[in-house]
Amino acid sequence: MTILLISLAVICLVIGIIGSVLPVLPGVPISWLGLLFFYIIPGIEIDYWFLGITLVVAIAIYALQIMIPAMGTKKYGGSKAGMIGTTIGLIVGIFAPIPFAILIGPFIGAFIGEIVNKSDSKTALRAAYGSFIGFLASTFMEFMVALIFFILFLYKGWSYRDFIFSY
Repeated sequence: MTILLISLAVICLVIGIIGSVLPVLPGVPISWLGLLFFYIIPGIEIDYWFLGITLVVAIAIYALQIMIPAMGTKKYGGSKAGMIGTTIGLIVGIFAPIPFAILIGPFIGAFIGEIVNKSDSKTALRAAYGSFIGFLASTFMEFMVALIFFILFLYKGWSYRDFIFSY
């Protein structure tokens, strides 16, 4: 059972890191599941504070990953229509079977939202650029948190190395 749970923890943490770059997968929540699998190993003391704080961080990062591209649109002069377009484009981009749709979706969504809002093409393009920058920032943020979760797993696992390697 211990080997299975450690394997599941490592698989979730690696998929979480990959998922932070491929937005089809919710990277940080999957990484958090890896931490949870580690703590349900019989013989490892459950650290409720650690799990609670990392869960709050995982939920916050997941929510921010959706909000930051829209905030980038707003920062670069976009309107509410551009922010809504960015969010719709992000959601469509996640499910579209087109290569790089996740990158193109928020950009096109912001651009269309601004054009529908009767903005000129220069303003619409600038808002679309802001959504792209916001998307890159949120992806980087999610990657860093997934990587930190993996490092925390290694640190916590090192603390229990004698117990783990006894199997």
